[in-house]
Amino acid sequence: MHPQTHDLVLITLLVELGVAAAVASSLARSSQFKRLLVAERRSRRDIIKMLAWIVIPLMLGVWIRVRVPNFLAADLSFQATALMGLLLGPGPAMVGGAVLSIPAMWHKEIFALGANLAVALIFGNFRRFVGEDDIWSFSPLIDLSLYRWVRRTVEFPHLDRQIFLLVLLTAVQFVLSVISHLRPHSLFALYSDSWLIELAICACAPVVVGIPLKIWNAVRIDRKLEEQGRLLLEARLDALQRQINPHFLFNTLNSIASLVRSRPELAREMIVKLGNIMRVLLRDRDAFVPLGEELEFTDDYLAIEVVRFGDKLKVVKEIAEETLGVEVPSMLLQPLIENSIKHGLEPRISGGTVTLRSRLSGTNLIIEIEDDGVGMEPRSSVTAPISGLVREGSGIGMRNVRERMEVLYGDSAQVEIVSRPGRGTRVRLVMPVDSSEELMPKRNRVAEPLRVI
Repeated sequence: MHPQTHDLVLITLLVELGVAAAVASSLARSSQFKRLLVAERRSRRDIIKMLAWIVIPLMLGVWIRVRVPNFLAADLSFQATALMGLLLGPGPAMVGGAVLSIPAMWHKEIFALGANLAVALIFGNFRRFVGEDDIWSFSPLIDLSLYRWVRRTVEFPHLDRQIFLLVLLTAVQFVLSVISHLRPHSLFALYSDSWLIELAICACAPVVVGIPLKIWNAVRIDRKLEEQGRLLLEARLDALQRQINPHFLFNTLNSIASLVRSRPELAREMIVKLGNIMRVLLRDRDAFVPLGEELEFTDDYLAIEVVRFGDKLKVVKEIAEETLGVEVPSMLLQPLIENSIKHGLEPRISGGTVTLRSRLSGTNLIIEIEDDGVGMEPRSSVTAPISGLVREGSGIGMRNVRERMEVLYGDSAQVEIVSRPGRGTRVRLVMPVDSSEELMPKRNRVAEPLRVI
């Protein structure tokens, strides 16, 4: 192979950068490749799949280079082999480099296999020498890397692994260029008789390797941020679920304490019911449960409250049968019912009624908890998306429900609180229903008749 003209080499270097960016970006769009890329541990099958994702398109590029005259930028076998060594280690990189050399070997470039194996060994062992963070943080911006290295070295003399990798890539590219110059038909590599052009060739190699690392590292960071966000939401939801348990227990124990002397049998009955409730609370609960199961839990709570209040407390249920299988956040209704009883009915001498309603409206589930108690101040009446709700004046239970619905639904759900002093309060929850759910109820069924406890 004769020395390439200066213009052809410079154009080839620019196209190489574009090819590297295009291939890396295309792979980054694949969900399967992203999963392999961010995996902390890869099985042998995962490594083979990752090699296939990288090698197959680039082997096609080598084949194009040997078949199409002057289309040299399609061959990135050296950079790809170095990249596989840095990401996967020497063994997989040697396999990938050997596969990449097949079109060149077929074209009688007999040094292609040996060169790729040597590159795989060099950069695969470099991976063992440095940490994974050093590899992912490698910058293709050579001037900035050199500037940071000089500044750090002046202050704290040490061997910088980033600069070591940069120099290693440059040196290996130079050696391959020299071999290609001496044995032009045995190995392909860009080279030039001009030292300035040769310097550009060697300087381009770290950039071609660094571009995929930067693109794929951005994917890794996005996935980690998503995972951290999911874990944060789960932790926040778990904390909110646990917050309601001691609050509920404290109020129930106060109710039992008020009956221990005056009505010990009723106190005993309440303790048994409380034991049933605590058994449920101490069990691992999913974030979502069917509405029917949630209502069963509230029945136990209401049974305790009915014992405490006697005839002064009535509970009416207007529950549409088709809503019973719809998934709702667990421990959602109990704090709202508790609020109605404690803040709405308990201050009234004559007690009152708590009404539970549920129905479907389009793709939304609507749940209402209404009481005919003393009501709240007008400023406490509010209708808004979850993120826009006023958080004051409703106690732990109401804040807990609001925050949990915000975590689970964001602005897709609404809470409406309508209260009139002396006439009662209604809390209306609107939440989306997953239409793909197997338990999605049929809307044409007749609502369940009124039941009074």
